[in-house]
Amino acid sequence: MDSVLIARIAAFVLYLGFMVYIGLRNMKKNTSAGDFFLGGRQVGPWVTALSAEASDMSGWLLMGLPGLAYLGGMKEAFWTAVGLAAGTYLSWLIVAKPLRKCTAAFGNAITIPEFLTNRFNDRRHLIATIMVVFNLLFFTIYVASGFVACAKLFNSVFALPYHVGLVIGLVVILAYTITGGYRAVCSTDFVQGALMFVALIITGAVMLLVLGGPAATWEQVQNFSQRAMAGEFNGVSEKMQDAFTRNQHFGAVSVISSIVWGLGYFGMPHFIVRFMGIRSAKDVKISRRIAIVWVIIALGVAVIVGSLGTVYLPQILSTSAAETVFSESIKRMFPAFIAGIFLCAILAAAMSTADSQLLVASSSFSQDIYKGLLKKDATDEDVLKASRVAVLVIAALAFCISLNQNSSIFSLVSYAWAGFGSTIGPLILLALFWKRTTRNGALVGLIVGAVTIIVWHSLSGGIFDVYEILPGFAFCLIAAVIVSLCGKPDEDTVRKFEAYQTLAD
Repeated sequence: MDSVLIARIAAFVLYLGFMVYIGLRNMKKNTSAGDFFLGGRQVGPWVTALSAEASDMSGWLLMGLPGLAYLGGMKEAFWTAVGLAAGTYLSWLIVAKPLRKCTAAFGNAITIPEFLTNRFNDRRHLIATIMVVFNLLFFTIYVASGFVACAKLFNSVFALPYHVGLVIGLVVILAYTITGGYRAVCSTDFVQGALMFVALIITGAVMLLVLGGPAATWEQVQNFSQRAMAGEFNGVSEKMQDAFTRNQHFGAVSVISSIVWGLGYFGMPHFIVRFMGIRSAKDVKISRRIAIVWVIIALGVAVIVGSLGTVYLPQILSTSAAETVFSESIKRMFPAFIAGIFLCAILAAAMSTADSQLLVASSSFSQDIYKGLLKKDATDEDVLKASRVAVLVIAALAFCISLNQNSSIFSLVSYAWAGFGSTIGPLILLALFWKRTTRNGALVGLIVGAVTIIVWHSLSGGIFDVYEILPGFAFCLIAAVIVSLCGKPDEDTVRKFEAYQTLAD
């Protein structure tokens, strides 16, 4: 074992050990389900902001997005980043403060399904049941993308077999998620968000410096793109060549499909749950400013790093290895131990999302299905036990999905993202801003959104080339509004809604 490998291992062990320590340290603070799932609604603005963004971006930020830019140039990755930045800002601006107040007003709900059940007075718990089923489906796919990112990282850095890296990532994520709950997840995400940010900034700056500055670098990247399309490089795969050609003819449909990623933020459970757990609605403005600065810089640099990787790295990465462009650049750029620390940023990105998703998915099951339907007299201790079992089951299913080492992080995230955005997003907006929404309207909208995503995703060509989140979101919203207008809202629910709107921050 050489000194370089030893230094990288030391950095990873130090980092992983610290994450587990945070989980153990927060374990004793979980005295109730509210503590475990929302941290007692006492999380400050800085931790809320960075944990929200770290949990949102996942391994997709440091692997999927740079890989997309590496494979085909900057256009698709750029417009996707624009959509995500806009969605982040609008979600913080429009949803954060009302959701913090509304969830507290409607039964002090600690999960999204519980909130929608209370908001629409769904006595039969149909909304919660259907939503939990869809949540478990899409969360399992999303968590799998995090496991894939961990496995690809360990393979790239330590030459470990893919499945060995998969197991290591699984064990560490489970260790601190099960023990520490929401506080541990937020604390680790805060550290991980800071590490991701610093690693991106320094890596992007060094690449620009080495390549001769912005003007010289841009010229080299453009030259590579032209030569790649012309097939002048033996190492450029046919898929990569097609991607560069497609980016040169990036039309309106492609731009729309990229920008509408931003719609996902209105319904991303592991993201908007941070709004529910923040200490006070007054803290939202501070968190919003921190979050949008983090997002704009992080997304921008991730796109740049992926694009510059084509000319910075001496070798041309294969199509399957394109998502390792960031890690390969770091390995070439820094001394072994420093590289190991920065490579942990990729692990941080994957872990910060997987842990949040496991926690939110398990809370939905234990709070809304186990306690809401199966055992209504369940104690907080029973709910916590059920939640930890659910974490294990979801992680096991995600592990099975991620066993395919040819899985694309970007593709997995894309499907799950559309699923959440199209089923939950419109209902959250209606719940917060339209008192006329009925329980049947919300229920029909939920089902229509989910069916649209599944069907649209399986079709291709023509209009079906538009990213499925757009039709899914639109059809869910339209169906919910039409059915609500055909019925009459519950009078008691309307009174509660009007009272919530008068609440002070």
